Amino acid sequence: MPISLAAHDVRHSFGAVLALDGVSVDVDAGGFVALVGESGSGKTTLLRCFNRLVTPGAGRIEVGAVDVRGTDPVELRRRLGYVPQHGGLLPHWTVEANVGFVLRASGRPERHAAAEALDLVGLAPAEFGSRFPGQLSGGQRQRVALARALAAQPGAILLDEPFGALDAITRADIQNAFDQVRRRLGITSLLVTHDLGEAARLADEIVVMRAGRVEQRGAMSALRSAPASGYVRALVGRAVASAEALTQ
Repeated sequence: MPISLAAHDVRHSFGAVLALDGVSVDVDAGGFVALVGESGSGKTTLLRCFNRLVTPGAGRIEVGAVDVRGTDPVELRRRLGYVPQHGGLLPHWTVEANVGFVLRASGRPERHAAAEALDLVGLAPAEFGSRFPGQLSGGQRQRVALARALAAQPGAILLDEPFGALDAITRADIQNAFDQVRRRLGITSLLVTHDLGEAARLADEIVVMRAGRVEQRGAMSALRSAPASGYVRALVGRAVASAEALTQ
């Protein structure tokens, strides 16, 4: 079952650097929210608070309406799929072993579930299961990373710029594949991306972050018609100009 995600007045610093300055964001069960902003805006730090890779200095993080401070980090991460920017696959493990990692750690049967997850992302288990990450293209590796995140049927999935390092054609293919899987499973999704166009294509709502704060939240149509600040206006303008250039 999909689970909700919520951050309430979250603050965090890395030494003298303020990364999150009173951020509040929520994702309804089954919803899809994208965090968008330039490097250093705090979006990845916020994402990692949900699976306790970062423990915020103040505020409250909830997964399924439960404060994560009272949850064992290992158990929490088994409930949440996580796709880091470059996939994070173990190079000396086969595709099947990588996908089955969380299942194995949970003591659950892995072979059938791993095969199902590979099928979900468009990779035939018989063809790809015995390969190693080094034998795959960049797009195939990201599909494996998505399959690994989905294999244990998590209540929500956290995606940290999973498509950013791919070429445009491969990126579009994998975005479409993930969108189909996400809609089919109804899984709660939180995406970090610097690409506003990507956020508009995939997410129900967009949260624009800047300097550790939320500048605006809403659908792309709302950001475009009523930007809350000059920063949001400029961000939307660049995205629109880029999309128009591609059609010329």
